Amino acid sequence: MNLTDTHTHLYAQEFDADRAHIIKKAFQNGVKRFYLPNVDSASITHLLETEQTYADCCFAMMGLHPCSVDENVKEELRVVKQWLDTRRFAAIGEIGLDLYWDKTHLEHQQLAFRTQLEWALQYNYGISIHCREAFNETYAILKSFQTLPKLIFHCFSGNLAQAENLLALGPVKLGIGGVVTFKNAGLDKVVQAIDATHLVLETDAPYLAPVPHRGKRNEAIYLLDIAKKIAELKQMDINELARITNANADFIFNP
Repeated sequence: MNLTDTHTHLYAQEFDADRAHIIKKAFQNGVKRFYLPNVDSASITHLLETEQTYADCCFAMMGLHPCSVDENVKEELRVVKQWLDTRRFAAIGEIGLDLYWDKTHLEHQQLAFRTQLEWALQYNYGISIHCREAFNETYAILKSFQTLPKLIFHCFSGNLAQAENLLALGPVKLGIGGVVTFKNAGLDKVVQAIDATHLVLETDAPYLAPVPHRGKRNEAIYLLDIAKKIAELKQMDINELARITNANADFIFNP
């Protein structure tokens, strides 16, 4: 069985002490590919060093995370654009809107999101979307585009109506992570109702560890717990789920 983690911050400092061990352990247990979303200009060095060290399994994205957006947005976007002009990446990400922590920079976030969506179309990239407490605002921007890039709606935790609205936009996959194992999150019912051809797997490590590891540092190997839960919910063989979700990841990351 081979599984793909479509969203993990393996380059983060939380893994500096044991990154090699974590990747080896995951590999031995069937988690074989890791897609690494960028955050901002400060994270690029660590991101690219990790990709270079583990070039057989780690693949970097390039983008500006909404939580790093402020009045300096144009300079941060300039850095992203410079890298997009320098080399190919797996995707543009993670990009989007986040109104959980701070609503004061919504217009700056919208500018960054629209700009990076346009670059995805220009450079023929898939994208990884971050959306927290901003579904309506995010959906409105996506719907305003006549053509959309292939996209993963990372860490999807919405309801069935929201899932169906996103899938109706076209080339959309829903990133399902540890939240699907949370008892009262309600994501289990959405996953049961959505065909596996619309899903990809993710950890978002080191964040959002699944049950029974909730509250601890999330790790690559915990993708197995997520996959087992989804296979159980959908009453399907985990190897078949791996095959389908790997194909879905390929659809996004190999335009």
